[in-house]
Amino acid sequence: MPDLSITEISEKYNIRAATIRYYERVGLLPPVPRQKNGNRYYDDEIQEWIEMIICLRHSEIPIEVLYDYAEMVRQGDDTLETRKELLKEQELLLVKKQEDLQRSIDRLRHKISLYETGIIKKGKSYFEEYNVAEEIIQKRNNSNN
Repeated sequence: MPDLSITEISEKYNIRAATIRYYERVGLLPPVPRQKNGNRYYDDEIQEWIEMIICLRHSEIPIEVLYDYAEMVRQGDDTLETRKELLKEQELLLVKKQEDLQRSIDRLRHKISLYETGIIKKGKSYFEEYNVAEEIIQKRNNSNN
């Protein structure tokens, strides 16, 4: 990857220049080299850090946790296991969120299909349409086993 200016980085990663400067200011990025005129330039290593930060931010990892992660990376191999565990925890949270989102999408599609097919009828309750009461009972029974 060629060295890029902050404007080019901003465009490449669809992130505001102010956000990049913030990441640098709070220590999420290693020191960013500057050209003679004072402009920042982002080499391959820093671009890889930015990609990591963006990936983790998209997974909704809090800035504080991201900062801790960045510090562990800087500390080196002694933190490999801790970093791996942090990422595994984040993966579990994302999988749960994905399942919740998929359940919502499925329910919305079902509801839309009821409108499109004309099956939806006046006076039919939410519980009747989705068998929600039965699902709740099944979950309770499964939890008690």
